[in-house]
Amino acid sequence: MLIPNKNTPRWLIFLIDLVICVVAFAVAYLLRFEFNPPQIEIDLAVRFFPIFLAVRALSFFLGKTYAGIIRYTSTQDAQRIFITILGGSLVFVIANQLRYSVFDGIYFIPNSIIAIDFLMTLFAMIASRILVKVVYLELKSPVRSKKNVVIYGAGEAGLITKQAIDRDLESGVNVIAFIDDQKNKSGKKIEGASIYHSSKAEEFFSQGKVDEMIISIQNLGPERKAMMIDLALAYDVKVLNVPPVRKWINGELSLRQLREIRIEDLLGRSAIKLDNPEVRKMLHGKKVLVTGAAGSIGSELVRQIAAYEPEHLILFDQAESPLYDIEFEMKAMGTATFCSFVIGDVRQEDRIRRLMEAYQPEIVFHAAAYKHVPLMEVNPTEAILANVLGTKNVADQAVKHKVERFVLISTDKAVNPTSVMGASKRAAEIYCQSLNAQSQTSFITTRFGNVLGSNGSVIPLFKRQIEAGGPITVTHPEVTRFFMTIPEAVELVLEAGVMGAGGEIFLFDMGESVRIMDLAKKMIRLSGLELVKDIEIKITGLRPGEKLYEELLANEENTLTTHHSKILKAKVREYPFEAVKLEIESLVALFSKQDNQALVSKLKSIVPEYKSENSEFKSLDVQAASSSNSDD
Repeated sequence: MLIPNKNTPRWLIFLIDLVICVVAFAVAYLLRFEFNPPQIEIDLAVRFFPIFLAVRALSFFLGKTYAGIIRYTSTQDAQRIFITILGGSLVFVIANQLRYSVFDGIYFIPNSIIAIDFLMTLFAMIASRILVKVVYLELKSPVRSKKNVVIYGAGEAGLITKQAIDRDLESGVNVIAFIDDQKNKSGKKIEGASIYHSSKAEEFFSQGKVDEMIISIQNLGPERKAMMIDLALAYDVKVLNVPPVRKWINGELSLRQLREIRIEDLLGRSAIKLDNPEVRKMLHGKKVLVTGAAGSIGSELVRQIAAYEPEHLILFDQAESPLYDIEFEMKAMGTATFCSFVIGDVRQEDRIRRLMEAYQPEIVFHAAAYKHVPLMEVNPTEAILANVLGTKNVADQAVKHKVERFVLISTDKAVNPTSVMGASKRAAEIYCQSLNAQSQTSFITTRFGNVLGSNGSVIPLFKRQIEAGGPITVTHPEVTRFFMTIPEAVELVLEAGVMGAGGEIFLFDMGESVRIMDLAKKMIRLSGLELVKDIEIKITGLRPGEKLYEELLANEENTLTTHHSKILKAKVREYPFEAVKLEIESLVALFSKQDNQALVSKLKSIVPEYKSENSEFKSLDVQAASSSNSDD
């Protein structure tokens, strides 16, 4: 059953309130004199009644108690009614005292009746509005079978969340309880909903009465959050999240702003706090160049560097449309005034030379690279041009133009590489490390694993496959990967630029690796679907060059601690620059022949730990081993 949305006229609300006052006034007299008031009191009441009604009417008009929409009655409306009625009653008390003290020593009406009338009127006016609101909500809601919801967090944000739900007439949501980690709140109630300690959550969910859990706690740690989400999902309870307060519209939360939990919320960790004052000292007032500035890591580098107010920030990328997008974003942020947006290719030495001459950067962050393993496995010559020659061009020009610091962004795939992409990044690392000893420029390398939500990563792929109805494709049931957020990765890069003296490889404590099969299953459950019934997972086999698991350190490397417990420094073998230079130049020269076998064979000689997996270049490992045995 639906009722019209038309609001009750204000004059009618005003009239009803006056009727409530008349009834409350009469009931006050009856209660005061035990339903048998003497005639003299009745006469006093009749003479005083016009004054009483006039004062109440004037106070309602001034307090605008009639102005609110009754079906949306809130605590603010109740507060306004309380103040208005109290004001009118105080007028009666003051008038009584004035007449008694100044004039004839008689009260208009007994003060006890004023007190009873105040309580009766206050109760009746608030109760009538609440009754109308409850009846309206029941009749208006088109959803007769409501969803039962628990709110995780019985603090202020939890209360605001419940109020937002109650305001949404068509939500079909019924808050049946709160769950909170604080034991002192257990057993209490918030607006009629009981509070349970989080230790009771599993017992609560197991009863099958909960459809959704809304996480309202704003500063909940990632580990605790993941634990509660996993618990809810285990009992098919959908999980929603209250957005940060800064994203609320005009400071008010709307039910439509609640968002579904993302897989990133389950993989994230507590934020790493880095030495930002030192980073500011490095970047503030400096000329900074970011290559690959339109990519996932490059664009986040740009955002964070801009916050430190460099003198000039040069964004360099070959991708026109993504560079345009980041330019538009920087303009919206108001930081484009000190930015230059330059299109170009790191593979073109003359273009890099002209870039350095024109802008004279003091710090370079080199993020430009090809990163997709299967694509580079079938296009090895392009991987060498972008990842090796591109790095060499930028590094050589950085030395010639006296750049202070050069930060190379590498990957965990460069550790014991099994792919052309990983080996090409390792070759780039070797070149920069060896060049560091020959120049005044400090060359620093950072390695990290997969970043959540980056272009072409597994999570966006799984999301698209789920939206399409499946199947989700997983290469191997036991494949694992390390994950980190893009902001975390960029913080590491900036910190490395500060702490590095030159020649180091910094790596991040990535925590535990994640099994991709488990990740796929969680994404299915987060989408409200069931494995097999709604969507299936298909095993496709490892792709060319792909590892079953990834490493952050090679077998021959060890680590040293730094001033930050989550950042380690790898101690790696150093190579003489002249020998490395000749080898790299020989590798790049093979591009013109377009002979993939010869090029990869040369790459394996530069990076001896490179062993191909699931690749057409696997046979080259056998040849290299045979050659080594013959030499022995």
